[in-house]
Amino acid sequence: MANPTVYVVHCVDAEGPLQESMASSSERDDSVHSESTSSEFRGRYADPTGQGWIYNWFVTSRPRSEEDKLTAGEGAHSVLDRYSQLALTSFSGLDEVHWHFRPSAFHGGSPDAGASLLHYPEMTDIMARFLLERGWFPTCFHPGPYAERPDTHWFLEQWIPFDYANRSVSRYRGGSRPSPGDEGSSLEWRRAVWDWSHYRPSYDDIQREGYCNRTIFKCLPAGNHERRLDQAEVELAFRRADEGYPTVLAFSSHDSMDLRPAVEGVYGLLKEAQRKFPNVRWEHSGALNAARQCLGLRDPRPLELDAEFERTASGLALKVRSNKPTFGSQPFLALKTKDGRFHHGSFETIAHRREWICKLEESGLPPESISRIGIASSDAYGHVHVSLFQGDGTPILPLSILLNVESDCESTLSNEEMIG
Repeated sequence: MANPTVYVVHCVDAEGPLQESMASSSERDDSVHSESTSSEFRGRYADPTGQGWIYNWFVTSRPRSEEDKLTAGEGAHSVLDRYSQLALTSFSGLDEVHWHFRPSAFHGGSPDAGASLLHYPEMTDIMARFLLERGWFPTCFHPGPYAERPDTHWFLEQWIPFDYANRSVSRYRGGSRPSPGDEGSSLEWRRAVWDWSHYRPSYDDIQREGYCNRTIFKCLPAGNHERRLDQAEVELAFRRADEGYPTVLAFSSHDSMDLRPAVEGVYGLLKEAQRKFPNVRWEHSGALNAARQCLGLRDPRPLELDAEFERTASGLALKVRSNKPTFGSQPFLALKTKDGRFHHGSFETIAHRREWICKLEESGLPPESISRIGIASSDAYGHVHVSLFQGDGTPILPLSILLNVESDCESTLSNEEMIG
């Protein structure tokens, strides 16, 4: 059935103190964002249904290193904790928290300088820490100001169902070669769809439609960028919706900047497009909600992972079963050793997307050295399940890690409030 709706998704790259102390960053951000996240400000820019402005906080983290010592109270989860709390206490409760990652260059230095995801070993460590220390696992990703290259493409394909990465713009479409200065640059998305449609990428070309699992949505930067979201782009999205196609209109900004100009500017573009396309409905949305609405995903059943530990002659084996197919080929397996190191392991498949086994001694870690084990997965609908265990297989309640409290509740988590 036709659904002439534009789902407006504001993606905020929430990076926090990548180059400064958390204290100074928090003080600055509190000052800058206190009004833009207030109920009064959000309500001032409500959609036609009366829903106030919704933010999607795409959080990142930074690894521990000798050069980057964290002061008291500052940790790898400072940004996640900050924006998870903000999302939970927002006036509508509809803000979502997702994942954003910027690799550093080989030589270190600026986090803006890298483009390769898998050469950066701390990346899987960070995901493992999110899982093991916060019981959190993402369903949506925004890459920031770089084009996704094959290594990033194949990594995301294993676990992340919704990817807000496409920066193709209509005025650069169709060129057989990149625009001058764009060849090899982070802005080069000319082969991807430009009309605000979404697509599943090809295995060997992320910018072409194919048969991979995840869905890629277009997302343009707001503000003073060459490929920014402008009136022509907004009307292009409304025109697609006017033809009966539900459309995600996503744009991005950064938590290091005042969010008010982006909100005010985009709202003006939306109102003008609404005037030209009166039959189109538009509404503020979370990234996960928008993806589900546009793709028609209607599975209310939560994803459930059943984990079973078995003692073997050589150590400990972990068997995992799912109540329905997972999004990727295997759950994400995170391990923490007693000396505080984090690792990412892998499973052997028993039944495709339904059952797996990992003999922990084959992970390269002696079972007696493991202090904590975590498994997480999403399904194709964005339902996430997390299970955490002590190194001997004793279940841990994920929420108790976040709140540091004991509880007799269930030891597994299938709670979208922890995801966004």
